[in-house]
Amino acid sequence: MKNDSIESSRDWNIIFFAWLVATIATLGSLFFSEVMEYPPCILCWYQRILMYPLVIILLVGLFPLDKNILKYSAPFVVIGWLTALYHNLLQYGIISKSITPCAKGIPCSTKYINFFGFISIPMLSFIAFSIILALLFLFLKRKNS
Repeated sequence: MKNDSIESSRDWNIIFFAWLVATIATLGSLFFSEVMEYPPCILCWYQRILMYPLVIILLVGLFPLDKNILKYSAPFVVIGWLTALYHNLLQYGIISKSITPCAKGIPCSTKYINFFGFISIPMLSFIAFSIILALLFLFLKRKNS
């Protein structure tokens, strides 16, 4: 009995950390747009649309711990990860700017920040989606074992 509660606690912690990453990413996104006044490009908007609901979805899945949380969160995470990957490939010049969806408004190749020569806002998004994806994969692996 005690072992089951420990396992359940570990599963809860995994989802909690995924929620924490989503919350930090959401607050960071709001900081860049509302405080720093950096207008988001279209790909940034798509990533926001996919990240912001994760804060609510993962939080609701914690109380009580919903073992089916992957059904609700995985589509947002996978599509967000792919969007962030595409945005990074575009920003680093691996994908041509001619095939970008940013025809009007802010160009998707705009870099507002550049920490250590490679960390940009899309890279931060990619890192957040990657961490959440890894945590959900760990949760799935633990659930199936």
